[in-house]
Amino acid sequence: KWGPFARWVLRSGERLGMRYSNARIAISQVICDLIQTNYNLDFQLIPNGVVIPELESDAERVLALGLQPGRYFLQVSRLVPEKRQLDLIAAYRATFPNNWKLAIVGRLLNDEYTNKVIESARDAGVVLTDFLKGTALRQIYTHAGAFVLPSSHEGLPIVMLEALSYGLPVLASNIPANIAVGLEPDCYFPLGDQTALTRSLQRLSRQPQDDGTRAERRRWVAAR
Repeated sequence: KWGPFARWVLRSGERLGMRYSNARIAISQVICDLIQTNYNLDFQLIPNGVVIPELESDAERVLALGLQPGRYFLQVSRLVPEKRQLDLIAAYRATFPNNWKLAIVGRLLNDEYTNKVIESARDAGVVLTDFLKGTALRQIYTHAGAFVLPSSHEGLPIVMLEALSYGLPVLASNIPANIAVGLEPDCYFPLGDQTALTRSLQRLSRQPQDDGTRAERRRWVAAR
């Protein structure tokens, strides 16, 4: 997405940082492998992490958005092409699985991509919440039925870790950084494959959830 001069600046900064830094850290094995391949330098792996939150019993903010607790898919991210909100909306629109809704959290800017997302969301009945934080964000995480991350580029996705910290089932694209989180194989779908994503949304909407499974996910992400 960057022009030639910006790419030169970014790549030069990377080379200088690798050469002259006292030490190098990386947030995922994927990035470690890139450092090793491109620079043949030592590094320290320090993964991203999250604090395990208290679940929100109140659903006032969720209900105000027209969402039913436990019956909506959630994506939380910037609205940029590499997060592929348009893929998710198209897959959701193909079936509207089991009358679940889709909620997308992210700041609504006035740019070309965001305007495309707004138009697609309007046609599909998708809830765009704009930027959320604090109680509103905690409530929408707590009461979601599942979390979806269809992105094409990640380092080690904090939003996926946050979703798991709330005990949510997660569905993600099969890019290396998402796979590195270590979820079960059926939690991943081929990047950009809207048909596969639609099938996975249908499956998740039929999959019963219980407090025991949710607690186990929270323990799993805390341990890792």
